[in-house]
Amino acid sequence: MGWQFDDFDDFDEFDLVDETEDGQTPARSRARALVIGALTGAITLVVIVAFVFTTVGHFFWPDDEPSRPVRRQQPAQPSAADIQNANYRPSTWTEPNLFQFSTATPVADDVVASADLEYTLLTNIYERVNPSVVNIEVVSSFHVASDIIDSSGSGFVLDAEGHIVTNSHVVRDAEEILVTFFDGYVATAEVVGVDDYSDLAAIKVDPGSTPLVPVSLGNSNDLQVGQRVIAIGNPFGLDGSMTIGIVSALGRSLPSAQLLDQTYQRYSNPSIIQIDAAVNPGNSGGPLLNSHGQVIGINTAIRTENGGFQGIAFAVPVNTMKRIVPQLIDSGKAEYSWLGISSPASDPGLSVAALADELDLPVRNGVVIDRVEPDSPAARAGLQGGTDSVNVRGVQWPVNGDIIVAINGMLVRDIDDLVAYLVENTSPGDTVVLTIVRGSQTLDLDVTLGVRP
Repeated sequence: MGWQFDDFDDFDEFDLVDETEDGQTPARSRARALVIGALTGAITLVVIVAFVFTTVGHFFWPDDEPSRPVRRQQPAQPSAADIQNANYRPSTWTEPNLFQFSTATPVADDVVASADLEYTLLTNIYERVNPSVVNIEVVSSFHVASDIIDSSGSGFVLDAEGHIVTNSHVVRDAEEILVTFFDGYVATAEVVGVDDYSDLAAIKVDPGSTPLVPVSLGNSNDLQVGQRVIAIGNPFGLDGSMTIGIVSALGRSLPSAQLLDQTYQRYSNPSIIQIDAAVNPGNSGGPLLNSHGQVIGINTAIRTENGGFQGIAFAVPVNTMKRIVPQLIDSGKAEYSWLGISSPASDPGLSVAALADELDLPVRNGVVIDRVEPDSPAARAGLQGGTDSVNVRGVQWPVNGDIIVAINGMLVRDIDDLVAYLVENTSPGDTVVLTIVRGSQTLDLDVTLGVRP
């Protein structure tokens, strides 16, 4: 190979020739290297192709000959002597089911029955009494033309003549009353009589075509705090609903009439039963039952701040109903016994028991007479009101008046006890014996009761 430089003036023209150590020219040496490289590449390519075909053939072409099984040395079968010496015998063991979890064995039927006795009782009471409970829907005079239901409540069948007991506030001002029985039968009813002071009413359906199942009545005077009670009614229109609870308190009083109309005189509805069984709008007028399935009250009101049940409900005692409802059936109205006295309200801290020591009273329970109404049964019997008064915690408290401590031998602790006895046990025209304390004397007086104005 030659290199030629033409542009330098200091050198003559000359040729450059390269030579290897062995005397060979570079061209020959490169040719030999090229041949060796080609042979090496060919051999490498053959190796690669062979490796690829071997690998592919291993996965896609089966072996011409089946593989021979691997022989493992098996233990020798035990001899008869070995079996006898080892005491081999059949086993009952089976492999457990891994998908089955162990569970407790059910208790005996008698244990279940014993635990469910209370619920069996409640179920029996429901089956016996629910056929007597009705749903009452009322159309008032405002909507009689459009048949819009204004209110609804509950009630229960009193007798086979078609009389149904409910609350006064349920059917008050009703123009049309629809009564739905437990089996879905619907009948129209008419108002027989209402009494706002007790919040009780009697309505009547046609007994000839109506499935009537009268209730059984109990005695509300036998109730005790803590006793179980059952309510059946139609809260929010959900017919045939049962709730249970206990008697939370006894002897409450409600201003039932004043809640309906502020123009009523402030006579209380006495002996009210306080319960914790759930009572809601629609339960009004439904029965409150004891564990015998007997009616011992009529559900009438709740104590609430949001319009719903908050753990306190009230029922009119059945003994009040026994006095009032027969009068409503007979004459359409109820009359109450009247004594003709007034007494300070038994607010907390203002009872005879609370003030006995402070005012040096001769007794610790009773009704202090503040005023005797002119020409009243009390006035005719000679009862005396207070001749003076003292200021006790901002309230004028009468002094020197008679204190009623008993009626017909029954202790009265305050005015609520006295009114309750008159409502539940007497009628106008009855003569009762009042035991009074006058100064240092204890006296009995016969008083013939009048009609409450």
